[in-house]
Amino acid sequence: MKWFKKARAFCKEMVEELKKASWPSWQELRKSTVTVLVGIVLLGAFVGAVDISLYHMVDLLMYLGR
Repeated sequence: MKWFKKARAFCKEMVEELKKASWPSWQELRKSTVTVLVGIVLLGAFVGAVDISLYHMVDLLMYLGR
């Protein structure tokens, strides 16, 4: 039962700390979300382009090696 008391104390302290945190406004949250989504799309496009390029380069090397 000692672990139960520790878990309860931890949860209580966590709630108190979360009350002290400053939370973003809806406008800030929306702006940050859009920024993250645009970054994910750009990074995904870059990784996809590099993947396709490397695939074609290896394919060409394999064709020339025959």
